[in-house]
Amino acid sequence: MSERYLYLMVLPAFIILGVFCYAPMYGAIIAFKNYNPLFGIMGSPWVGLEHFRKLWGNMFFQRIFVNTISISALHILWGFPAPIILALLLNEIKQKKFKRTVQTITYLPHFLSWVIIGGFLINLLSPTRGLVKSISLFFGFTYDQALLASATHFRTILVASGIWQGVGWGTIIYLAAIAAIDPQLYEAASIDGAGRFRKILSITFPCILPTITILLILRMGGLMNSNFEQIFLLYNPTVYRVADVFSTYVYREGLGKANYSYPSAIGLFQSSINFTLIVLTNWVCRKFGRSMW
Repeated sequence: MSERYLYLMVLPAFIILGVFCYAPMYGAIIAFKNYNPLFGIMGSPWVGLEHFRKLWGNMFFQRIFVNTISISALHILWGFPAPIILALLLNEIKQKKFKRTVQTITYLPHFLSWVIIGGFLINLLSPTRGLVKSISLFFGFTYDQALLASATHFRTILVASGIWQGVGWGTIIYLAAIAAIDPQLYEAASIDGAGRFRKILSITFPCILPTITILLILRMGGLMNSNFEQIFLLYNPTVYRVADVFSTYVYREGLGKANYSYPSAIGLFQSSINFTLIVLTNWVCRKFGRSMW
Protein backbone atom coordinates (compact mmCIF):
# COMPACT_ATOMS: atom_id res chain seq x y z
CA MET A 1 0.00 0.00 0.00
CA SER A 2 2.82 2.39 0.87
CA GLU A 3 4.55 1.80 -2.49
CA ARG A 4 1.35 2.77 -4.30
CA TYR A 5 1.42 6.22 -2.72
CA LEU A 6 5.09 6.61 -3.55
CA TYR A 7 4.32 5.90 -7.21
CA LEU A 8 1.52 8.47 -7.10
CA MET A 9 3.96 11.07 -5.74
CA VAL A 10 6.39 10.39 -8.59
CA LEU A 11 3.67 10.32 -11.26
CA PRO A 12 3.47 14.16 -11.76
CA ALA A 13 7.24 14.27 -12.36
CA PHE A 14 6.96 11.55 -15.01
CA ILE A 15 4.05 13.35 -16.68
CA ILE A 16 5.99 16.63 -16.82
CA LEU A 17 9.06 14.80 -18.13
CA GLY A 18 7.04 13.07 -20.81
CA VAL A 19 5.10 16.15 -21.94
CA PHE A 20 7.98 18.64 -22.02
CA CYS A 21 11.00 16.40 -22.75
CA TYR A 22 10.01 13.23 -24.59
CA ALA A 23 6.92 14.30 -26.53
CA PRO A 24 8.70 17.16 -28.38
CA MET A 25 11.46 14.78 -29.49
CA TYR A 26 9.48 13.84 -32.57
CA GLY A 27 10.42 17.30 -33.88
CA ALA A 28 14.00 16.04 -34.30
CA ILE A 29 12.92 14.48 -37.60
CA ILE A 30 13.11 17.92 -39.24
CA ALA A 31 16.87 17.33 -39.25
CA PHE A 32 16.12 14.83 -42.04
CA LYS A 33 13.61 17.07 -43.83
CA ASN A 34 13.53 20.34 -45.69
CA TYR A 35 11.26 21.90 -43.11
CA ASN A 36 8.72 24.47 -44.22
CA PRO A 37 6.38 26.00 -41.61
CA LEU A 38 3.58 26.13 -44.21
CA PHE A 39 3.62 22.34 -44.64
CA GLY A 40 4.38 21.47 -41.00
CA ILE A 41 6.75 18.82 -39.72
CA MET A 42 4.99 15.82 -41.27
CA GLY A 43 4.21 17.56 -44.56
CA SER A 44 7.74 18.78 -45.28
CA PRO A 45 9.74 16.72 -47.82
CA TRP A 46 12.41 14.25 -46.70
CA VAL A 47 16.04 14.98 -47.63
CA GLY A 48 17.78 12.22 -45.70
CA LEU A 49 21.33 13.03 -44.54
CA GLU A 50 21.69 16.11 -46.75
CA HIS A 51 21.91 18.54 -43.81
CA PHE A 52 24.55 16.39 -42.09
CA ARG A 53 26.65 16.27 -45.27
CA LYS A 54 26.28 20.03 -45.52
CA LEU A 55 27.54 20.39 -41.95
CA TRP A 56 30.54 18.10 -42.40
CA GLY A 57 31.42 19.80 -45.67
CA ASN A 58 31.07 23.30 -44.23
CA MET A 59 34.27 25.32 -44.30
CA PHE A 60 33.59 26.48 -40.72
CA PHE A 61 32.85 23.00 -39.32
CA GLN A 62 36.39 22.29 -38.15
CA ARG A 63 36.66 25.72 -36.52
CA ILE A 64 33.42 25.55 -34.55
CA PHE A 65 34.05 21.91 -33.59
CA VAL A 66 37.53 22.67 -32.24
CA ASN A 67 36.31 25.82 -30.49
CA THR A 68 33.44 23.97 -28.83
CA ILE A 69 35.69 21.17 -27.57
CA SER A 70 38.45 23.57 -26.49
CA ILE A 71 36.23 25.98 -24.55
CA SER A 72 34.29 23.18 -22.84
CA ALA A 73 37.50 21.33 -21.98
CA LEU A 74 38.97 24.48 -20.43
CA HIS A 75 35.80 24.97 -18.38
CA ILE A 76 36.06 21.38 -17.11
CA LEU A 77 39.83 21.51 -16.54
CA TRP A 78 39.73 24.71 -14.47
CA GLY A 79 36.08 25.11 -13.50
CA PHE A 80 35.25 21.59 -12.32
CA PRO A 81 37.96 21.31 -9.59
CA ALA A 82 37.34 24.88 -8.34
CA PRO A 83 34.22 24.17 -6.21
CA ILE A 84 35.83 20.98 -4.87
CA ILE A 85 38.90 22.87 -3.68
CA LEU A 86 36.79 25.69 -2.23
CA ALA A 87 34.57 23.21 -0.39
CA LEU A 88 37.57 21.42 1.10
CA LEU A 89 39.03 24.75 2.24
CA LEU A 90 35.74 25.99 3.71
CA ASN A 91 35.33 22.71 5.58
CA GLU A 92 38.56 23.39 7.43
CA ILE A 93 37.39 26.81 8.64
CA LYS A 94 36.23 26.65 12.25
CA GLN A 95 34.76 30.16 12.53
CA LYS A 96 31.17 29.67 11.39
CA LYS A 97 30.47 33.35 10.85
CA PHE A 98 33.43 33.79 8.53
CA LYS A 99 32.60 30.53 6.76
CA ARG A 100 29.01 31.60 6.09
CA THR A 101 30.16 35.01 4.90
CA VAL A 102 32.54 33.46 2.37
CA GLN A 103 29.82 31.06 1.21
CA THR A 104 27.35 33.91 0.70
CA ILE A 105 29.85 36.04 -1.21
CA THR A 106 30.88 33.18 -3.51
CA TYR A 107 27.44 31.86 -4.44
CA LEU A 108 25.70 35.22 -4.92
CA PRO A 109 27.03 35.59 -8.51
CA HIS A 110 25.09 32.45 -9.44
CA PHE A 111 21.87 34.45 -9.19
CA LEU A 112 23.10 37.12 -11.59
CA SER A 113 22.05 36.89 -15.22
CA TRP A 114 24.77 36.63 -17.83
CA VAL A 115 23.32 39.82 -19.29
CA ILE A 116 24.34 41.64 -16.11
CA ILE A 117 27.69 39.88 -15.87
CA GLY A 118 28.38 40.52 -19.55
CA GLY A 119 27.67 44.24 -19.18
CA PHE A 120 29.85 44.31 -16.08
CA LEU A 121 32.78 42.66 -17.90
CA ILE A 122 32.44 44.90 -20.96
CA ASN A 123 32.63 48.01 -18.80
CA LEU A 124 35.31 46.58 -16.53
CA LEU A 125 37.64 45.67 -19.41
CA SER A 126 36.87 48.65 -21.62
CA PRO A 127 40.10 50.21 -22.99
CA THR A 128 38.58 53.70 -22.78
CA ARG A 129 36.68 53.92 -19.50
CA GLY A 130 37.06 50.57 -17.72
CA LEU A 131 38.17 50.01 -14.16
CA VAL A 132 41.19 48.02 -15.35
CA LYS A 133 42.34 51.01 -17.41
CA SER A 134 41.91 53.36 -14.43
CA ILE A 135 43.92 51.08 -12.15
CA SER A 136 46.64 50.70 -14.80
CA LEU A 137 46.92 54.46 -15.27
CA PHE A 138 47.02 54.95 -11.49
CA PHE A 139 50.11 52.74 -11.26
CA GLY A 140 51.67 54.35 -14.33
CA PHE A 141 50.99 51.59 -16.86
CA THR A 142 49.60 52.13 -20.34
CA TYR A 143 46.43 50.16 -21.06
CA ASP A 144 44.82 50.48 -24.46
CA GLN A 145 44.04 46.87 -25.40
CA ALA A 146 40.46 45.62 -25.91
CA LEU A 147 40.74 42.26 -24.15
CA LEU A 148 37.31 41.07 -25.32
CA ALA A 149 38.45 41.66 -28.89
CA SER A 150 41.71 39.79 -28.36
CA ALA A 151 41.81 36.21 -29.60
CA THR A 152 44.63 35.55 -27.14
CA HIS A 153 42.74 36.60 -24.01
CA PHE A 154 39.10 35.87 -24.86
CA ARG A 155 39.00 32.23 -23.75
CA THR A 156 40.77 33.11 -20.50
CA ILE A 157 38.09 35.71 -19.77
CA LEU A 158 35.36 33.17 -20.58
CA VAL A 159 36.75 30.53 -18.23
CA ALA A 160 37.58 32.99 -15.41
CA SER A 161 34.14 34.62 -15.48
CA GLY A 162 32.49 31.19 -15.64
CA ILE A 163 34.37 30.05 -12.54
CA TRP A 164 33.50 33.26 -10.70
CA GLN A 165 29.83 32.86 -11.55
CA GLY A 166 29.46 29.18 -10.69
CA VAL A 167 32.07 28.21 -8.10
CA GLY A 168 29.98 29.11 -5.06
CA TRP A 169 26.89 27.24 -6.20
CA GLY A 170 28.89 24.10 -6.94
CA THR A 171 30.52 24.33 -3.53
CA ILE A 172 27.15 23.87 -1.81
CA ILE A 173 26.81 20.36 -3.27
CA TYR A 174 30.23 19.27 -2.04
CA LEU A 175 29.74 20.83 1.39
CA ALA A 176 26.51 18.84 1.73
CA ALA A 177 28.42 15.66 0.84
CA ILE A 178 31.14 16.51 3.35
CA ALA A 179 28.53 17.12 6.07
CA ALA A 180 27.31 13.53 5.62
CA ILE A 181 30.73 12.06 6.53
CA ASP A 182 30.80 10.23 9.84
CA PRO A 183 32.66 12.43 12.41
CA GLN A 184 34.05 9.30 14.06
CA LEU A 185 36.34 8.85 11.07
CA TYR A 186 38.01 12.17 11.83
CA GLU A 187 38.22 11.32 15.55
CA ALA A 188 39.91 8.00 14.79
CA ALA A 189 42.33 9.74 12.44
CA SER A 190 43.19 12.31 15.12
CA ILE A 191 43.94 9.53 17.58
CA ASP A 192 46.30 8.00 15.01
CA GLY A 193 48.07 11.36 14.73
CA ALA A 194 46.76 12.43 11.31
CA GLY A 195 46.93 16.14 10.50
CA ARG A 196 44.45 18.23 8.54
CA PHE A 197 46.04 17.55 5.16
CA ARG A 198 46.14 13.80 5.80
CA LYS A 199 42.47 13.83 6.84
CA ILE A 200 41.54 15.59 3.61
CA LEU A 201 43.42 13.07 1.49
CA SER A 202 42.43 9.94 3.40
CA ILE A 203 38.89 10.73 4.59
CA THR A 204 37.21 13.78 3.10
CA PHE A 205 38.19 13.35 -0.53
CA PRO A 206 37.50 9.59 -0.76
CA CYS A 207 34.10 10.04 0.92
CA ILE A 208 32.96 12.70 -1.55
CA LEU A 209 34.44 10.88 -4.56
CA PRO A 210 31.07 9.31 -5.55
CA THR A 211 29.52 12.79 -5.66
CA ILE A 212 32.45 14.08 -7.73
CA THR A 213 32.04 11.15 -10.12
CA ILE A 214 28.33 11.76 -10.67
CA LEU A 215 28.84 15.46 -11.33
CA LEU A 216 31.75 14.71 -13.67
CA ILE A 217 29.58 12.33 -15.69
CA LEU A 218 26.87 14.99 -15.98
CA ARG A 219 29.46 17.61 -16.90
CA MET A 220 30.95 15.41 -19.62
CA GLY A 221 27.44 14.87 -21.00
CA GLY A 222 27.30 18.58 -21.78
CA LEU A 223 30.74 18.87 -23.38
CA MET A 224 29.31 19.91 -26.74
CA ASN A 225 26.91 22.41 -25.18
CA SER A 226 28.95 25.51 -24.52
CA ASN A 227 27.42 28.27 -22.42
CA PHE A 228 25.55 30.08 -25.20
CA GLU A 229 24.52 33.12 -23.16
CA GLN A 230 28.02 33.80 -21.90
CA ILE A 231 29.69 33.51 -25.30
CA PHE A 232 26.94 35.29 -27.22
CA LEU A 233 27.04 38.31 -24.91
CA LEU A 234 30.83 38.62 -24.87
CA TYR A 235 32.05 37.62 -28.31
CA ASN A 236 32.30 39.71 -31.46
CA PRO A 237 33.41 39.10 -35.07
CA THR A 238 37.06 39.79 -34.22
CA VAL A 239 37.23 36.67 -32.02
CA TYR A 240 35.05 34.33 -34.09
CA ARG A 241 38.04 32.15 -34.90
CA VAL A 242 38.47 31.23 -31.20
CA ALA A 243 34.96 31.82 -29.82
CA ASP A 244 32.46 30.70 -32.45
CA VAL A 245 30.88 27.44 -31.21
CA PHE A 246 28.00 25.21 -32.28
CA SER A 247 25.41 27.05 -30.19
CA THR A 248 26.27 30.49 -31.60
CA TYR A 249 26.49 29.08 -35.13
CA VAL A 250 23.06 27.46 -34.71
CA TYR A 251 21.66 30.78 -33.52
CA ARG A 252 22.91 32.61 -36.60
CA GLU A 253 21.78 29.89 -39.00
CA GLY A 254 18.45 29.13 -37.33
CA LEU A 255 17.02 32.37 -36.02
CA GLY A 256 19.12 34.67 -38.16
CA LYS A 257 18.30 32.98 -41.47
CA ALA A 258 15.05 31.21 -40.46
CA ASN A 259 16.59 27.92 -41.58
CA TYR A 260 15.36 25.36 -39.06
CA SER A 261 16.29 21.99 -40.55
CA TYR A 262 20.03 22.59 -40.83
CA PRO A 263 20.44 23.81 -37.20
CA SER A 264 18.32 20.85 -36.06
CA ALA A 265 20.80 18.53 -37.73
CA ILE A 266 23.61 20.31 -35.90
CA GLY A 267 21.75 19.94 -32.59
CA LEU A 268 21.19 16.23 -33.24
CA PHE A 269 24.88 15.84 -34.04
CA GLN A 270 25.78 17.53 -30.73
CA SER A 271 23.33 15.37 -28.79
CA SER A 272 24.77 12.20 -30.31
CA ILE A 273 28.28 13.13 -29.19
CA ASN A 274 27.05 14.14 -25.72
CA PHE A 275 25.22 10.84 -25.34
CA THR A 276 28.32 8.91 -26.38
CA LEU A 277 30.48 10.87 -23.94
CA ILE A 278 28.15 10.37 -20.99
CA VAL A 279 27.95 6.62 -21.62
CA LEU A 280 31.72 6.37 -22.07
CA THR A 281 32.46 8.44 -18.95
CA ASN A 282 30.01 6.36 -16.93
CA TRP A 283 31.69 3.16 -18.13
CA VAL A 284 35.17 4.47 -17.27
CA CYS A 285 34.07 5.60 -13.80
CA ARG A 286 32.45 2.23 -13.11
CA LYS A 287 35.48 0.31 -14.33
CA PHE A 288 38.08 2.27 -12.38
CA GLY A 289 35.84 3.39 -9.53
CA ARG A 290 35.56 -0.02 -7.89
CA SER A 291 39.22 -0.03 -6.92
CA MET A 292 39.07 3.61 -5.78
CA TRP A 293 35.96 3.31 -3.62
